[in-house]
Amino acid sequence: MTNIIAPQIPELCLVIPVLNERANIAPLVGLIDGVLVGIAWEVIFVDDDSRDGTRTAIADIAAQHPNVRLLHRIGRRGLASAFVEGAQASLAPLIGVMDGDLQHDERLLPQMVEALRSGDYDIAMGSRHVAGGGLGEWDKTRAGMSDIATRLSRAVLKTPVSDPMSGFFMIRRPVFEQAVRGLSAIGFKILLDIIASLPTPPRIKELPYVFRSRVAGESKLDAGVLRDFALLLIDKLIGHIVPVRFVMFAFVGALGIAAHLLVLRIGLTLGHLGFAEAQLSATGVAILGNFLLNNIFTFGDRRLKGWRFVGGLATFSLICAVGAVGNLGVASFLFGAQHSSWWFAGLIGAAMSLVWNYAVSSVITWRRR
Repeated sequence: MTNIIAPQIPELCLVIPVLNERANIAPLVGLIDGVLVGIAWEVIFVDDDSRDGTRTAIADIAAQHPNVRLLHRIGRRGLASAFVEGAQASLAPLIGVMDGDLQHDERLLPQMVEALRSGDYDIAMGSRHVAGGGLGEWDKTRAGMSDIATRLSRAVLKTPVSDPMSGFFMIRRPVFEQAVRGLSAIGFKILLDIIASLPTPPRIKELPYVFRSRVAGESKLDAGVLRDFALLLIDKLIGHIVPVRFVMFAFVGALGIAAHLLVLRIGLTLGHLGFAEAQLSATGVAILGNFLLNNIFTFGDRRLKGWRFVGGLATFSLICAVGAVGNLGVASFLFGAQHSSWWFAGLIGAAMSLVWNYAVSSVITWRRR
């Protein structure tokens, strides 16, 4: 029988989500290699289908560093889910995460390892908001947005943290395992997600660092990041009761009702249309508005473009039409045959239509690909 010698499991796995970071790969691995002397480590780059040669750069480095690995994702985006998948692809007892854009100070990594080795802490994190830390060259607008996000995050945190928006931290695997099944894995703020998902407040070591300027590549900060942050907070607050997508869908639906009434009023008063014509116009505007907002916000990670956008609008309109017929039928039955009050009949009909529209459009219009 042949004896098989298994490779040694590294003590530390660094998960680095990347998207179009080709020029940063070699310098980053060099910096990590230079500070983690005497520590058995591996790096898992989680690439969300870059188109600039990032995976080729990773392969070139991996040829020289066998402890450099690649996880290539197609059809999925976001730092939070990338971290979860990268962490689950390793058996290392310590799991860290840092950006692939050289903005995090790699010199903190040995200090994080020592803090977790001591057994006194569950999480070691880089903080920009403790003495010695800083935001670097951020302008007032971005710094203000970060401050607002930090304040809002306190609504879901069980322990005080100076920088819950930090994307630079290390965690012991048993602690990660306690949180992983409750994670929302939405967007970019995985540290906030982990802390809010743990059954008890974790012991956190905060280490100061100054956020660096980007060396190469492009910033991923856009309106989608803000949307994902809002969805994460909603999910941590009420996600155990009702899905966050459904909440967003219902909110957009409420806006659609307001738009419907506004257009109906304008059509009757300013447009001098008959009620049927004004109602038809208002319905069309409401459906189009609902589709656009749901495509951007509720299903932003499945956003339809090009001809898929046209087809999605068609299926969404048909689904809403069926929902409207069902709404009318249920409400009429309750009001007439069951002698229910008008508001109860209307509410039940609207609720039935809302659930129908959400459930069917999730499966057909914005189905996962």
